[in-house]
Amino acid sequence: MKQFYPGCKLIIFDLDGTLYEDTDHFDYYASLLKEKVAIDDQERFMKNYEDMKKGDHPITIGKAYDVERDAILTLDPLTLKVTHVQKWDGSEWDSEDVKNTYRELTFDFEKMIAIGDGWWLPYSAARHYGVSIEETYHCYTKTKEFMVTDEFQLTMTPGLKEGLHKLKEEAEIVLVTNSEKDDVERLLNELELGDLFPEIVPLAQKPVQTKKIFLDLMKKYGVKADETVSIGDNLINEIAPALLLGLKTIYIQPTGIELEHANLKVVTSLADVFNQADETE
Repeated sequence: MKQFYPGCKLIIFDLDGTLYEDTDHFDYYASLLKEKVAIDDQERFMKNYEDMKKGDHPITIGKAYDVERDAILTLDPLTLKVTHVQKWDGSEWDSEDVKNTYRELTFDFEKMIAIGDGWWLPYSAARHYGVSIEETYHCYTKTKEFMVTDEFQLTMTPGLKEGLHKLKEEAEIVLVTNSEKDDVERLLNELELGDLFPEIVPLAQKPVQTKKIFLDLMKKYGVKADETVSIGDNLINEIAPALLLGLKTIYIQPTGIELEHANLKVVTSLADVFNQADETE
């Protein structure tokens, strides 16, 4: 970590997409959601989802989805202000309508969705095709259950376990995740990381509660913003709020991002962080 940010004293990790980077569970989730979609729309649902993964649909990671208006919002990556809006077919809203409709944005996980990672691609498509919140949650729960069976194998990030052990010698490490406590424990055990995090904050309700949680952790550990690092794969949940607070950040994004900031480092995998650390020693 020192090769990125010397002197950091508190490092806040995300879980999904950060400590493990597999994506097969998103496809499994999509397959369950498909069964909740009306039969006549199931083929369109799957095509939309596949297009989203390829970047051939208006919905992509880093945007937001307004369920009630069936509108796709492009956000400024630092301020999270709405810059323009598209319909499901990709056609653009009038700029005045955008300005008048979205003066302020509040994510609530039900009506306004922050599409921060792969979970939200099939979810957004399912909501577009009329799947209820209760049905999506049922499918999400089934997917989480699948992820701790022998059928699903998590890929160990090279150097992660050893790197975290070394990191604990020089800084406090905390895990902050939207997942439930039981799911977190099962996933950490599967990754052989069960004893590594002295503090875990489950059900964090990121991005709504991100700033509050980060401020509370900084106060608890007696550290300043420039001594704190947020690491995650979700720009909306972990990175943008941290930058707005003055924290350092490491953004895990395999495809890269056209964003520059003094407190932002972009890596393709968490393995890059620990492999570079080994090389500098």
